[in-house]
Amino acid sequence: MGLVCRMSTSGESPSIRVTRSVAIPLVEIEFRASRSSGPGGQHANTSETKVDARFDVMASGALTDAQKRRVVAKAGPIIRAVAQDERSQLRNRELATERLVHRLREALHVDRHRVPTKPTTGARERRLEEKKHRGAIKRLRRPDPED
Repeated sequence: MGLVCRMSTSGESPSIRVTRSVAIPLVEIEFRASRSSGPGGQHANTSETKVDARFDVMASGALTDAQKRRVVAKAGPIIRAVAQDERSQLRNRELATERLVHRLREALHVDRHRVPTKPTTGARERRLEEKKHRGAIKRLRRPDPED
C-alpha cells in the first residue's frame, strides 16, 4: 500500500492518511538521520542514510483523547520506525514513514466485539450422529470376543 501524503490548499502542512478518520500532519513526525550500519565502502562511511522516524502520541493534535489512550496502551507513548534498507536518505525516510503509519494503524485498530453463539439443534444432532457412526466403525474393527 502506497503512502498518501496530502498537501492542503489552505496553507496547512502536508498530512499522512492513517485511517479514514485519522490523518497526522507531517510536522508531528520527527526524523533523524544517521550513518547506516554494516558494510558499504566509502559511500556508507560518509553519508547519513539511516532514518529514524518518531511520533509522540500524547503531543499529537490529530488524535482524540480516546485514540491516544488506545495507542499508548497498545504501542506505547512514542511510536518509532527505522529504515536503513536503501542507499538514499529520501527513500529511507519514505520507508520509515510507511512503517510508522503501519504501526499507528495497527494500534488504532479496534477489534470487533465477538458475540458468542450456541450450536443449532441440527448441528448438535449431526455431531452426535457422526460420533455414533465413528463408534460403530471402531466397534467393527474389534476382534470377535467369541474367538
